[in-house]
Amino acid sequence: MISVIDYGCGNTHAFINVFKRLNLPVNIARTVAEVEKSDKIVLPGVGSFDYVMNSFNKSGLRDIVEQKVMVEKIDVIGICAGMQIFAETSDEGNEKGLGWVNGKIRIFNVKKINHKTKLPHMGWNTVNPVNNQLFEGIDISSRFYFVHSYYFANSNPENIAATTNYAGLFTSAVKRDNIYGVQFHPEKSHENGLQLLKNFAEL
Repeated sequence: MISVIDYGCGNTHAFINVFKRLNLPVNIARTVAEVEKSDKIVLPGVGSFDYVMNSFNKSGLRDIVEQKVMVEKIDVIGICAGMQIFAETSDEGNEKGLGWVNGKIRIFNVKKINHKTKLPHMGWNTVNPVNNQLFEGIDISSRFYFVHSYYFANSNPENIAATTNYAGLFTSAVKRDNIYGVQFHPEKSHENGLQLLKNFAEL
């Protein structure tokens, strides 16, 4: 069972619709009992770092999610801010992240952006995968949909799963063992996003 974690910070129904379209078993997990039944976890996230982190901490689901991911080693994918809270800290707030992937969340350097609209980085952009199963069957340099002003600055280059160019190259996907994360929104990225979520389900 694929569980989309509902802690008040993401469009859970969009992911439910995608997995149902793929004919895959999926549910929205709002309780510990529902998370316990998970074989895979989707952790969406929309909002500031502190807001998302505080919402997750207050949901009552953090302990069971960490048990499933860090102890039982089931696959998890974080989406947008749901990926950013995998880091240790963020320029956007004061809360500590989960620390699942070594790194910090940094704000883009607007001096390096050659557009009238600096931030957020919003719209379609190219994603260049780095040897990652998530991107199987997806053309190299495929485009995905982004909305963000902060990016994941990895401490360990081995955790970089994909890069994108905006104010220079930044990490647009991370991977550490059974932990995956993408900065873009696959649920808004049409066929490429559909294929990526299918790949995650089949890991």
